[in-house]
Amino acid sequence: MKRWMKITLIVLSLFISIIVGVGIYLYESVKSTVNAIYEPREPVMPVITSTEPKSKGGGPVKMDEKEPYTVLVLGVDQRKGDVGRSDTMIVLSVNPSKGSILMFNIPRDTRTEIIGHGTTDKINHAYAFGGVNMSIQTAENLLDIPINYYIKVNMEGFSRMIDLLGGVEVKNQFSFKYEGYEFTEGHLKLNGAEALAYSRMRYDDPRGDFGRNARQREVLTQTIKNALQVSNIVRIQSMLDEVGNNAKTDITFDEMKKFIVNYRSDLNKIETLELIGQGKKINGIYYYMIEDTEKERVHSLIREHLQKAENP
Repeated sequence: MKRWMKITLIVLSLFISIIVGVGIYLYESVKSTVNAIYEPREPVMPVITSTEPKSKGGGPVKMDEKEPYTVLVLGVDQRKGDVGRSDTMIVLSVNPSKGSILMFNIPRDTRTEIIGHGTTDKINHAYAFGGVNMSIQTAENLLDIPINYYIKVNMEGFSRMIDLLGGVEVKNQFSFKYEGYEFTEGHLKLNGAEALAYSRMRYDDPRGDFGRNARQREVLTQTIKNALQVSNIVRIQSMLDEVGNNAKTDITFDEMKKFIVNYRSDLNKIETLELIGQGKKINGIYYYMIEDTEKERVHSLIREHLQKAENP
């Protein structure tokens, strides 16, 4: 065999070995991280009154059959010695047969029954009272839909994740200052700390919670898009480490694999909606009030979105 052919074969063999090795390394790293963040939910038990948990039938779906499902994303400001509150609550309705994700926020001040606690309070207090499980069942009861999965993210960790991804680009609707940062109107590229401040401000927003929620969805959408484009091995490992330290979910490793194989290529559109209500003070405390007709409207939209398309 000619010398140049031998060299070519050796180089090609080394290249293939490296590719295979990298693939195995990434697979094992992802598997290890997913196993570390996996935390199944448990039934909520009533702790104050006789109010019983109200299950809406949420739970795992058959991802290999491309079934639609819902996810509750909880953004928690949780520091050492503090249980924290879910100041960000985003519901995702995922439907591969329609190629779309329906995304909306539940405003943190929404006044509703806290399932398993026997009180009516702001919905973000559910996490402080009973963690993820109480938050899920309270959201299910509010919207009258099942929540199939949850993802809980520590917001400070989310900020570091954005930095690892090289920041996020947003289109700011108006100029404002918040937490020492100044955000000018127009196109901006934000680092993690800036993105967190950008998504938290609400009192100076003419749309209040609506404006704040819209910025949260914008930051989350851009972060997801950036994450899907990452190819650098070092950055991937750093991201996995950050996720492992700052997230919990009841999505298993096998379900994530099926999502990547069966869902990801089909999802090309993100739609948004808003829970419309009005602010009201009760005993000096501000609440966001949502009428039953509005709950029914949103419930119908979600149910419609979760229906499989006739000719996917």
